[in-house]
Amino acid sequence: MTTTLYYVPRTRSTRPRWLLEELGAPYELVRLDTSKGETRTDEHTRRHPLKHVPVLETKDGALFESAAIVLQLADLHGRFIPPVGSHERGLVYQWLFFAMTELEPHCVVYFTEKVLKKTPETPLALAAKAKVNEAAKALNAHLETREWMLPSGFSVADVVVGSVAWWANRMGAVEGAPHLLAYVQRCEARPAYQRATAD
Repeated sequence: MTTTLYYVPRTRSTRPRWLLEELGAPYELVRLDTSKGETRTDEHTRRHPLKHVPVLETKDGALFESAAIVLQLADLHGRFIPPVGSHERGLVYQWLFFAMTELEPHCVVYFTEKVLKKTPETPLALAAKAKVNEAAKALNAHLETREWMLPSGFSVADVVVGSVAWWANRMGAVEGAPHLLAYVQRCEARPAYQRATAD
């Protein structure tokens, strides 16, 4: 069975698509149109109980959650991830959880207030932006002396951290973090990233 990625452009499903492009792995991309309810069909609900994307489908079954998918893909292909039990493997877990718990939830709140509700100056929006910048400050300090999140180079940690940091910056939520912004630009410059975000 072909590896299939169920995908909506400009969502978290860009993360596994980016890694698949980095890996050069063959895959089928199935674009779902949310405006036509294609993520809410019974068929897709069997893949994801909350009707979200991404979902990766292989001969072994379906897998959802973008961070879980990129970890699984890296393990399956033996690339962009350090060995199990190594300190760098621990750093991958650290930075993935950091991105998903310390940065992304506050990006979601800020996006809702600024972009959807168009109320970027509410107390809720300002508090979310402050939290984004608290996390961005930590990332900025980490990236002051390194090109990628791990000492050994580009990894799955960059796929997740880079994606969330890109979103935070795109919304105008990041302030005073030049090393983080330079890092986002390095992510954007990767050919695999450009292929994954071409649509």
